[in-house]
Amino acid sequence: MHGGQREVNVPVPNDRSTFLSTLPATQSDRRTALAIVGISAFLFALAVPFASVPLERMPAFIASYQSALAVCDIITAVLLFSQFAVLRTRALLWLSSGYLFTAAAAVVHALSFPGLFAPNGLFGSGPQTTAWLYMIWHGGFPLFVLAYVWWKGANGRAEMSASTRNAIIGSLLGVGAALAALTWIVTARDGLLPPLLKEGGGFTAAQVGVISFVWSLSFAALIGLWFRRPHTVLDVWLMAAMCAWLFDIALSGIFNSARFDLGFYAGRLYGLCAAMFVLAVLLVENVRLQAQMARQVGRLRRQSSSERDYHAERERLFSAVVESSNDAIITKSLDGTITSWNHAAERVFGYSATEAVGRPIDIIVPEGRRDETKEILARTRNGEVVDQHETVRMKKNGQPVDIMLSLYPLRTPEGKIIGASKVARDITERKRTEIALNREIEERQRIFETSQDLILVTDGYGTFVQVSPSATAILGLKPEDMIGRSATEFIHPDDLENTRNEMRAARRGQVKRSFEARYYHYDGHEVTLNWMGTWSEPVKRHFFIGRDLTEKQAAEAQFRQAQKMDSIGQLTGGVAHDFNNVLTVITGTIGILADAVADRPELAAITKLIDDAAERGAQLTKHLLAFARKQPLQPREIDVNALVLEAAKLLHPTLGEQISITPMLTEDAWPALIDPGQLSTAILNLALNARDAMPDGGTLVLETRNIFLDDGYASMNPDVVAGNYVMIAVSDTGSGIPPDLIDRVFDPFFTTKEVGKGTGLGLSMVFGFVKQSGGHVKIYSEEGHGTSVKIYLPRSSGVQETEYEALQNVPIAGGDEKILIVEDDTLVRQYVVTQIKSLGYAALEAANAAEALTIIDADAGIDLLFTDVIMPGNMNGRQLADEAARRRPDLKTLFTSGYTENAIVHHGRLDSGVLLLAKPYRKSELARMIRTALAS
Repeated sequence: MHGGQREVNVPVPNDRSTFLSTLPATQSDRRTALAIVGISAFLFALAVPFASVPLERMPAFIASYQSALAVCDIITAVLLFSQFAVLRTRALLWLSSGYLFTAAAAVVHALSFPGLFAPNGLFGSGPQTTAWLYMIWHGGFPLFVLAYVWWKGANGRAEMSASTRNAIIGSLLGVGAALAALTWIVTARDGLLPPLLKEGGGFTAAQVGVISFVWSLSFAALIGLWFRRPHTVLDVWLMAAMCAWLFDIALSGIFNSARFDLGFYAGRLYGLCAAMFVLAVLLVENVRLQAQMARQVGRLRRQSSSERDYHAERERLFSAVVESSNDAIITKSLDGTITSWNHAAERVFGYSATEAVGRPIDIIVPEGRRDETKEILARTRNGEVVDQHETVRMKKNGQPVDIMLSLYPLRTPEGKIIGASKVARDITERKRTEIALNREIEERQRIFETSQDLILVTDGYGTFVQVSPSATAILGLKPEDMIGRSATEFIHPDDLENTRNEMRAARRGQVKRSFEARYYHYDGHEVTLNWMGTWSEPVKRHFFIGRDLTEKQAAEAQFRQAQKMDSIGQLTGGVAHDFNNVLTVITGTIGILADAVADRPELAAITKLIDDAAERGAQLTKHLLAFARKQPLQPREIDVNALVLEAAKLLHPTLGEQISITPMLTEDAWPALIDPGQLSTAILNLALNARDAMPDGGTLVLETRNIFLDDGYASMNPDVVAGNYVMIAVSDTGSGIPPDLIDRVFDPFFTTKEVGKGTGLGLSMVFGFVKQSGGHVKIYSEEGHGTSVKIYLPRSSGVQETEYEALQNVPIAGGDEKILIVEDDTLVRQYVVTQIKSLGYAALEAANAAEALTIIDADAGIDLLFTDVIMPGNMNGRQLADEAARRRPDLKTLFTSGYTENAIVHHGRLDSGVLLLAKPYRKSELARMIRTALAS
């Protein structure tokens, strides 16, 4: 018993249960037929020498032989016709007709035989009639056998489309008509045929020719049967019959001399055997089939009884299963009336079987679900199975219950649909659990997708299984770039062993592990991450959360730099203060000494050298005090534009003709509260540094601009207070500063110039002066491109709002376009992405031109390219914009740079009129420039 079904073994009958005309012949069939043919051949060989021996004339033998032969052939024909009626093959129809022909020919031959029923035979036959009828008889049957062989090979297996009854009637009529015609020819028109028998009883030459032809036809039929494979049982015994047929013709028509000799009688016996072989096999087969049918009927009766018992037991078991099922099992008629109701249905819906059976199914269907029930019932009425359909039903107390329905049509044994069987599973608790689980999964997925930290999941071998989308912002890699790959491909080699040790410790039960490890960014630089890791034994997974320490390390580096500068400032301030005290004594006494030796030129010259050295020392201490922010300042409200123009005039003779000075001043520059002398000195120092960076000449750009440094910029530069500033930018087209030296240029006494060509205090004095004045200084430089130093001076208070300020304070307009930000500095890129997203735009980001082009090719919805101008790699921002325009002619571009717009254009890096947003910029400027670029 498997799944409510029982396997019943019904003995399969032997292959003998099929028809002889289709049943393949076995070796036993072949051996039996061959033995009979062998015996017949042996007896034939014994009879041949005595075939001409005359024997006594016995007409009764002829009558008996012909009658037996006709009966055998008729019975054989009837049996073969019955098989044809089932199998409908043309080959079998021809063979049946052949046996019918031989039976009729034997009767006609007997009636026309001389001395049997009349002295000269019936039908008015002549002396040659019987001989010709014998030849027609013995030559006709082989022709039918040849037709059987032909149709058996051509399409004898194919069924006839015509009526078998009509085919049999046609065969009877055709055989009768053909034999009647032939009999009429050999009786009424026997004179037309050559004589076959001599007057003395011997054979004529025509007889020899005709009998040879008839024998050849029989032999051809035998050969045809032999070569038309595969052989059936009927074929084997038909070949045995044809062998006896050949012996019949040979003894009674070839080897004998006349009628009633030994060959005559022996040949007739062989003919009778030929008629009996197939008949005997068919009769034996029929008896066997009847016996087998009787056994099968008995077996079926026993099986039927067993099946009844089995079905009764099965029904009992099914009833037990239905009643013990945890699912509600209900049957109903096609009009929706409940016909059965199990215990689970009572528990789920609250109605007892007595209350439910006979009532409409609507008692458990909410009002709003009645149409749904009608539709499902209509589908069931059409024979459709409704499987796993979730819906809501109602308990007796009116409480709704979530249900999983499966409905199947109920059919009568004849296949008529009379109702429906319904299985209802209460899934209320499962739905509640699924909702809670889905909510938890959704919450975790949202945390996973929106986390700013890097979340990684690996298997026990360190292969990434899941990677959070934050990998793109932190490592420049898409999650799909990492999933399926080993973590060893991304971890810094020096941190690999420590990471492995942490993973081993986690697997030993130390659940939470915190450690640092460096990963490689897509562009090759290292990213330090602080990791919190844990191991889950049930799922065999490592879970890691990594926090990017780049910003923290940068802030710490800035803090250390500020501490260093403050420490150096305190040291240099103290040294300068004490040195000033010494210089005060020297300068005060050198004057007394100069007066004392005025009449002695050689000593006066020495005194002058000492005085000059003291003056240089005083200048040195002045620079040191400026760096230490301890020099005495005399700030006053000044016009920055006027001071810069005055400085430009003074610089022309100092810098030389090979350097072009270009002032670019904003018309409404704010006034600044500053020491004008110190500011002029600072501009002079920056100009002299620019001149030294342009030994072959170049351009010096002096700019002023009103700037608002916002909280975002202040967060990236701890020494900056957000507010309004006046910017003075000094930009050159010189050799630039190497990246590894950019952080040291403000250190005192640091210089890259040759010995004797600089003290290393020029930039440090500028740095100290600006800081002491409450301002900010920023330097941008690219090797081979030039340098831009920006001084941000606090705006003087107490003035009216300018037109520039009014413009900056207009409402900020955002949008919903998609913008690609290309910036090599990670902190700046994250800051820009945050600002752009806050304006409502969709933001994509790239660290270099190669990444940007990949994103542009993959996303056709990008509206604006916002790119830095100077970037590392084989392609700068301008080249990136050109290539992007070639691929996407409709793509708008907005440039940004640490250089000012005038400096950039003058350096030849951008065409005139190209949109540039100079760093730093406030959110309102960013918003306005983006809208301007999108509208361009």
